[in-house]
Amino acid sequence: EVQLVESGGGLVQAGGSLRLSCAVSGFTFDDYAIAWFRQVPGKEREVFSSISTFDGSTYYADSVKGRFTISGDNAKSTFYLQMNSLKPEDTAVYYCAADASSGRVLLGYATYWGQGTQVTVSS
Repeated sequence: EVQLVESGGGLVQAGGSLRLSCAVSGFTFDDYAIAWFRQVPGKEREVFSSISTFDGSTYYADSVKGRFTISGDNAKSTFYLQMNSLKPEDTAVYYCAADASSGRVLLGYATYWGQGTQVTVSS
C-alpha cells in the first residue's frame, strides 16, 4: 500500500519560511514523480511544483518560482518543499502527491495523495 505522509505545515508571518516534508512508502516503481498541490477553499486544487526521481528534473509554477524549492532524498524516500518569502496568498492546504508519470502530475493528476497539511501566512 502506497502511503504519503506530509508534515511541517503551520502558521507563519508574511516573509517567513516553512519546510514541508513528504514521506513516501510502498511505491513499487523505481522512478516516479512527486508533486506538491495546494487548495484554497472555493478554488480548484493546483499543482505548483514537482520533481522526478528519474532525473531530478523539477517544475515550478510562476506563482512560487524563486521562492519555493522542491528536493528529495531518494534513499529516505522523503521529499521536501522549502518555502521562503511566504505571502498571505500562499495560505492553503498543501498536498503531497505521487504518480508513476511526470506528465500526469504536470497536468494536475496524481494517483496517490497525502492527507494534506495547512499552511497559514499572516499579514
